Amino acid sequence: MTTTPAPLQVSPPAHRWRAPAAACTTVVLWASAFVSIRSAGEAYSPGALALGRLLAGTLVLGAILIVRREGLPRRGAWPGIITSGVLWFGLYMVALNWGEQEVDAGTAAMLVNIGPILMALMGARMLGEGLPRRLLLGMGISFSGAVVVGLAMSGHGTSSVLGVALCLLAAVAYALGVVSQKPALAHGSSLQINTFGCLIGAVACLPFTGVLVSEAADAPLSATLNMVYLGVFPTALAFTTWGYALARTTAGRMGATTYAVPAIVVLMAWALLDEVPTPLGVLGGALCLAGVAVSRSRGRTGPPDEAPAPATGAAARSDAPGRTRRP
Repeated sequence: MTTTPAPLQVSPPAHRWRAPAAACTTVVLWASAFVSIRSAGEAYSPGALALGRLLAGTLVLGAILIVRREGLPRRGAWPGIITSGVLWFGLYMVALNWGEQEVDAGTAAMLVNIGPILMALMGARMLGEGLPRRLLLGMGISFSGAVVVGLAMSGHGTSSVLGVALCLLAAVAYALGVVSQKPALAHGSSLQINTFGCLIGAVACLPFTGVLVSEAADAPLSATLNMVYLGVFPTALAFTTWGYALARTTAGRMGATTYAVPAIVVLMAWALLDEVPTPLGVLGGALCLAGVAVSRSRGRTGPPDEAPAPATGAAARSDAPGRTRRP
């Protein structure tokens, strides 16, 4: 059933750089996660890595929430918080960690990048968001770039049926998590939504506690530090900046923006791991960025990303004195 779309928040002209900057921060930090996962994944199993990452993220987000005195989000936010917490913070992270152990990195990248396409389709069906031609064209270009990057990253490893299924499950959980989080942002700040979403994801992963404790005792310090980094930056910071940007545009456009991640991963692997990109990898990265540029562009008479009128109702009240504050 189609739900009433949450009102988009509109920033004054002088502040309209904040949402694009938040989106860029998210993309860069999520790209860096691939480098850290490669190190941490050698010492930690999928469930233990997800739990450790979520616990670190929850501690950081909870501390910031207390300092900012934001408190609990309103009742209307909780369905989206619980759904995104279980699916995106919990299931997605475990499925992706596990899937990447069963298939090579290139195959995993191609499969998970189905997520933004599903996100746009679900946003149109469940949130009443449109599917502009530029968005569809840009996502098509970016997805082809992601496939090219995946082919360039593919090694000689095997791809099991289980691994393919897990990566597809991660893509679906990712899309459902984002679409369910979007309405919740009309009832609380990005910090609130992601703090409690991260907490719920950690609770869902508590069955892996014994494995985490056991593996942490034998893991090298570098792997543990990478796990903590994943919790503090690609989770606590990046999910909060993601929520800030998502509240100010559509789920489809935000999903298209994440297609810049494969291109940045190619550059980071080159700079940090001395993995010189192949011509095929460079071509794929360029296609990803070109697709993002097309999807984020506006036609001469097309509607802006943000609503033309100020937000009303719950979104407007969230900035009132005594209510929740936006980060």
